[in-house]
Formats: sequence, C-alpha cells, structure tokens
Amino acid sequence: MAEVLPSADGSSRRTFLVASALGGAGMTFGGAQRVTAETSTAKSGRAKSTILFFLCGGASHLDMWDLKPQAPFEYRGPFQPIATSAPGVTLCEHLPRLAMQAHHLALVNSVSGSVNTNDHHAGYYYNLTGHEPDVTFRTQGNDRRPYPDDWPYMGCVVGSRRPRHPSLPNAITLPHMPSRKPYTRPGQFAARIGVEHDPLYLEASRDEPLKFHAPSLTLQAGVDRPRLTRRSELLASIDSARRSVDQAAQVQTWDRQADRAISLLASSQTATAFDVGSEPEAVRQRYGDSVNAMSLLLARRLVEAEVPFITVFWLGQGIGTPLAKKCRSAGSWDTHGNNFNCLKDDLLPEFDQCFSALVEDLADRGLLDETLLLITSEMGRKPKIGDPRSGGTSGAGRDHWTHCLTDVMAGGGIRGGQAFGTSDRYGEYPADNPVTPADVTKTVYDLMGIHNLEAFDRQNRPYNLLAEGAPITGLL
Repeated sequence: MAEVLPSADGSSRRTFLVASALGGAGMTFGGAQRVTAETSTAKSGRAKSTILFFLCGGASHLDMWDLKPQAPFEYRGPFQPIATSAPGVTLCEHLPRLAMQAHHLALVNSVSGSVNTNDHHAGYYYNLTGHEPDVTFRTQGNDRRPYPDDWPYMGCVVGSRRPRHPSLPNAITLPHMPSRKPYTRPGQFAARIGVEHDPLYLEASRDEPLKFHAPSLTLQAGVDRPRLTRRSELLASIDSARRSVDQAAQVQTWDRQADRAISLLASSQTATAFDVGSEPEAVRQRYGDSVNAMSLLLARRLVEAEVPFITVFWLGQGIGTPLAKKCRSAGSWDTHGNNFNCLKDDLLPEFDQCFSALVEDLADRGLLDETLLLITSEMGRKPKIGDPRSGGTSGAGRDHWTHCLTDVMAGGGIRGGQAFGTSDRYGEYPADNPVTPADVTKTVYDLMGIHNLEAFDRQNRPYNLLAEGAPITGLL
C-alpha cells in the first residue's frame, strides 16, 4: 500500500501522475462527459493526421500573406510581394523558401476573427475552438482562465473521435503550454468533454532544442520499467477491490488516465517518437536549429507514428530578451514596435526555413496528401502602422487586429496553389468569400473525417460541439 500513500497536499502519487501526464500539467479542466466516437475517416475525410502550427502573439497577415502594395504607405509598409511556384499566388519577399512550396498551399485571406476585446486570450479561444468568446472574456480580460465548461479545442475533439492510438495519446502539444501561469490561454484544452481528452504536453527550450520531454512522464529515481509494471499490477488489484463500492464517472475517468500514463511510461515507442536527435544531421539542418524547427520535425515524426493531432505553439524568446525589447512584446509575433525589422531580421527567416522544410519533407515522404497542415494565430496586425504603446508612427509597430487574418492550409485534401477570399484594399476586413474560425474548424473536422459532433452532458442531454460554421468547400 506504500505505493499510493497520499502526499502532503492529500493527493496520491498516482493521482498526481494521472493528473499531469495527459492533461494540462496538473490542471483539471472539465469533467467526464460522453462523446460519440467515430472510427474511420469516412465521407470526405482524407487526412490521417493534422499539424496545427500556431504563431503565438498575432502574426501580421499584411506582411506575410496578404501584402497590399497599392495601399497608401502608412498601411502597406516596405515589404514587397514575390512570385511563387503557384501562378497568381504571391508571398512576402522574406519567405523565399516557402515561395518554392506555394503550389502546396492555400491562403485563406478572408478570415474574420473579430472579438470584442481585440486581445490574445479571446483570439486564442476563437481560433482554437471555432467558438466566439463569451462575455467573460470582456469582463475578465487577461484574468480570464480556462474553465471546465469551455468549448473544447479542435485537436481534443478530433482525438476524442478517433480510435485510441495503441501507444501514444491522440493529441500531443509542444513545445510549451501558452502562456505563463496564471495567464494560461483558454481554448487549448478538452474542457467540457473531459480531461481524458486533453493533449499530452511536451516541453523543450530554446537552449536545448533537441530535448523534448513530458515532465510528468519521467520515472522517479530507482523506478525502472519492470518495477513500474509491478506497480501497475498492484494498482490493478487495489482498483479491482475499490470498483465494487465505487463506480462514479469521475473515478472511471481517472482510471482511464492512470492506465494511459502507465502505458506511456512503459512504451518504448514513446521515447523513440520523441527522439529528434536520431534524425540525420542533413534533415535537421534543413529545418534549422531552433526549438520551433525541431518542434516541426518532431511533429513530422509523430505523423509517421500515426498520432491524429499535433499542435506546435511557436515558442518566443520571452519577456526581457533582446527580441522582446526590440519588438516591444514578449518576443514572439506580437510586434507592437519595430514590426518590420523584427519580421525581416528574426521571425520570418526562422519561420521560412522550418515551415518550408516541413512541407517539403512531408511531400517527399509521400505523407502530405494524408496530413493536413494549418497555420493560424490569435489575430492579424492592425493595417495602419503605428502603435501608441511604442511611440506611434515613429515606433513602426502594428497593434492587435482580430478583424481580419490569414490562415494557411496544405495537404490532407486541400487544393494547393490558391488564394481563397480577399480582404479590402487596406487589409482591414474580409471582402470576397468571408469566413470565420468556425468555418476553418469545420474544414479541419471534415478533412479529418469527423462528421458526428454530438456529445452528451452530465445529465445525458445531447448537444452539438460546434453548431456554427461549415466546411470551406472552395479549398477542397
């Protein structure tokens, strides 16, 4: 019985392992609810896996994908569009490698992600779940935490509807959980469909980009895999006796979490899949040496391991670093100041190398047709140059702008080499073929073969996980 003695805070070691291994590093979001599983990619579903690359901070649509060379100078900025491998599709001049892969890409230039707070929390939530932020985002601002009854992240929905992977979680997120606690961004968890569908979070750092680990899946000193097996057998006998008197839904959820954590710890495939250092040096050099580059390389390895949904959240340099000071932000895509130099010197070269490498790598391996790629962000940037927080026009920054952004999709049934929809002449609002984050999310579900979005609450009442939106058929 010593194996499950309570810790100082009243929880058992087993409970801590379970709570942190598959969910939000110990955060409990959502109770057990019933979802209706789908077991195939039937109908229009073509993608076996999705990689969602989220450019944390709010990437400038006007300076990457949807340049406006004819707009007045105070809007357009200094960057020029260049021709690409897709006739009629242009990209920023500072994305030359990706321009060679544009025949695989679909640029959705008319995403209206307007939120009434125009801030990061609400932008994350809308673009990750497909649901408009509720009133609490306006009343609480950056104090708005993830709630158990939030709408679930699209990756968690996909994971919950796919057959269970034999040795890995159905949803994996890396290389960090945005943002710094207690300001964790809502929208990235399973929430109301239950913690058992939360992603497994893998961590890495900019200093050690080859080392990915799930802290909660690190065995304690002196515990090897044979001993872990013996522990699991002991837990099984204890649980067998307990189940005769306790069959609560919450307990059953934790039981499933415990089984999952133990199988992950004991699986050799877990360590193998996470080992990007085993990749040939030439492959790693093609992606680049940053933690974001190695995260995309690991995402490709997880596709090969047939994990259904992989999320890569761009990891910036962090508050107080040279890039953060240069951009008047936290060191990611939130370019409140010096927007153009931050993009040209730092952000775009790293992004161009690693994402073009992912597209090319998947295509060369014959995996792109069955792997859906999605680039999104919590917002675009304000078309008119000059943010009051960085000195106005002289500061050359772009403020938040949720009213229009560009999403990029490729593979998995997407028809590449196209720009879908347009924004107005300033890039302020969608013009032709406007779509919403709900439409983008529904497109992901459709391509992943997820067509039944019925779930049941704790009173066994049915509801729809995303009633809004429709797949964007023009992309397919």
